[in-house]
Amino acid sequence: MNSTAPSELNNDAFLLTQLEQGNGHAFNLLFEKYWEVAYSSAYKRLKDADLAKDIVQDIFTHIWINRSTLHFNNLPAYLNRAVRNKVIKALAKQKATHPFFDVLENHSEKAFCADNLLLWKEFIKDYENLLSTLPPQRQAIFRLRFHDDLPTKDIAYLLGLSRKTVQNQLGKAIQKLRVSLMHLWTIFALLLLSHLR
Repeated sequence: MNSTAPSELNNDAFLLTQLEQGNGHAFNLLFEKYWEVAYSSAYKRLKDADLAKDIVQDIFTHIWINRSTLHFNNLPAYLNRAVRNKVIKALAKQKATHPFFDVLENHSEKAFCADNLLLWKEFIKDYENLLSTLPPQRQAIFRLRFHDDLPTKDIAYLLGLSRKTVQNQLGKAIQKLRVSLMHLWTIFALLLLSHLR
């Protein structure tokens, strides 16, 4: 690309074509041009600088490794979708603690008898297993609403979704989990009552 005109170096279509052919310089130019935008988008949603950097690095690594097969024409749009999907997955994997766990987590294991510890472990395991059955986006929304106590408008802003979409996803999650969660709440109630005796 030594003889390439400066205007072509700013042309995404040209750079993407060069990238598909394995041109590392073209990749570096695209990386420098869009890294900050992608990072800002990830950080805005996560408020975690290190995680945002890791996400963007993973995306660009994926682009380079799969450069000959991606065939996209709009890099900003691709990056926006990729960041959004990565953020949703990252949020879904976070082990945020629901406020109702605080009563038990603030006490040492010695405060519980062996039977209660087994119930507690079963409760946590079943609860996480239930959440893992939800699609990544729905799981992230559920955790943000019921673990982090965020209102739906904040969740919508964080994930780049409409508030109606967030509300719909919450409704579907709750509908699916309602019966199973009732079983878990029974276990939790037994734990709580036993601890308060």
